[in-house]
Amino acid sequence: MNDKDRYLDAAHGMQTGVAYVMETEPEPKETSPKHLRVGVNSAMCNQAALVRLLIAKGLFTPEEYEKEIADEMERERDRYALRINPEGRVSLH
Repeated sequence: MNDKDRYLDAAHGMQTGVAYVMETEPEPKETSPKHLRVGVNSAMCNQAALVRLLIAKGLFTPEEYEKEIADEMERERDRYALRINPEGRVSLH
């Protein structure tokens, strides 16, 4: 599977984990709309700026970046799977 498809597959699994947490987490929720939006917007701006700078400086290529974000999304998906079911009986693959 190529890195783009790996990323999208892992993002789908992470999304399932987030949905589960949203439905089962007690108040106050870390997944409230304002909390999520501020965090997402800030992270997106910071990441985009950093990636553009590092690629421009020749520290890595866009292809290397795609591989790393796919790897990290798989780790995030797996963290949600472990959070949902610490015994490892739930798969978000």
